[in-house]
Amino acid sequence: MSQDRQTPVRLDDTDRKILSLLQEDATLSLDDIAARVGASKTPVWNRIRKLREAGVIRGQVALLDPDSLGLDACFFVLIRTSEHDPDWARKFLTAVRARPEVIEAHRLAGDIDYILKVRVRNARAYDRFYQALISEVKIHNVTALLSMEELKATTSLPLD
Repeated sequence: MSQDRQTPVRLDDTDRKILSLLQEDATLSLDDIAARVGASKTPVWNRIRKLREAGVIRGQVALLDPDSLGLDACFFVLIRTSEHDPDWARKFLTAVRARPEVIEAHRLAGDIDYILKVRVRNARAYDRFYQALISEVKIHNVTALLSMEELKATTSLPLD
């Protein structure tokens, strides 16, 4: 479950401007980006290409509105396990990755071992998710917290 850590890429002000624009709207044309950063098209394209090659830009996606799709319930699922062996961890990771309802999963330091962000239609759909998960992997304790209101959600990273 570990990820290889790489040395952060050094960014100048132009790189930051380009990345900021792309985080706001990845559909901007190269001409628009170049005009907004005050550079010509070719150097901007080369910078974007280098940022992709360096792994700074991982991909481009369409962000969907969960409410428009009927996914009204957002649960934060806190998981404690008494199992810490590699076989259990592989099973858990496989189960979590196979579930489209899980839109984020993190291994934590502290009293809680994992937290999942789960998007479903309603409490009944969450229960089906929960029952399926515990049938696949042994979990010591699960606490599900229903988000009553989303106060902030962004995919933009700080570029300071």
